[in-house]
Amino acid sequence: MQAVLRVSGWLLLLQGVGGLLNTLLGWWQWARALLVVDLLPVLKGYEVFAAIVMGVLGFALLAVAESLERAEDGE
Repeated sequence: MQAVLRVSGWLLLLQGVGGLLNTLLGWWQWARALLVVDLLPVLKGYEVFAAIVMGVLGFALLAVAESLERAEDGE
C-alpha cells in the first residue's frame, strides 16, 4: 500500500509542478502531450488551478505514505 501511495504521490506532484510551470511559463511545448492538465478538455481555462490541486494531492499522498511507514515502525 505504501508503494502505491508513494508512486501515486510522486506522479501527481510531478504532474502538478510540471503543469503549473508549463502553464505559467510555457517552457515545455514538447511536454504538452505528457501533462494531464493539457490533455483534458474539461480543464481548459483552469489549468493553473488543476495543477495546484494535483500538486497538493501529491503532497498529501506522500504524507500519508510516510505516516503509514512510521505507524508500522512504531508497532
